[in-house]
Order: sequence, then C-alpha cells, then structure tokens
Amino acid sequence: MSLLVYITCPTVEEARNIADVLLEERLVACVNLFSGGPVSLYEWKGQREETNEVLLLAKTTELRFDELVQRVRGLHSYEVPCIVGLPITHGDPAFLEWVEQQTR
Repeated sequence: MSLLVYITCPTVEEARNIADVLLEERLVACVNLFSGGPVSLYEWKGQREETNEVLLLAKTTELRFDELVQRVRGLHSYEVPCIVGLPITHGDPAFLEWVEQQTR
C-alpha cells in the first residue's frame, strides 16, 4: 500500500536536507515541500508554542515507512518530530505503481 507522509520541519534548509536524503536512499518516490506555512500551535513541556514550519508531503510505501521514520528522526532537529503516514486508498494506478517502483 502507498502512503502519504506528513512531516514538519523548522527551516527550509532542514526540510530540503531531509527530502534529499529520503530521495537518495529511495525511502520515498517524491517529496513536495511547502515553505509558506503552516503555523503550528501546541503545548511543549508545559509552555504554549507557536512555530512557523515547513511542510513536507512524501510519497512512499507501507514497507518503507518504519525505515523512513528512523531516518527522519536521525536527521531532524526536533526531539519529537511530526511524522504521520496516511494510507492512499485511491489514486492513479500508474502513479501508485511508480511510487512502488521508486522505493524498491
């Protein structure tokens, strides 16, 4: 099964580095980088935080997800980075096959 992985980063540079490594290691087929937001509001260690972040949307497979999570954790500056995999239940079959091929 293909997955869409949602990852947030504090800077464009960190996001690009993570994207480059994931692509080079074939842990993902493609990464979209959104550098204009989001603004994240959350509580961390008892304090309210508001952070401008960079969003990565990566396409991968369920088989590569655990390895992707470990790699992102090793590259990411956050103590607990946001890495969420969402199943792709519908999609262009040719695109989903390409994702499978790219991540083998």
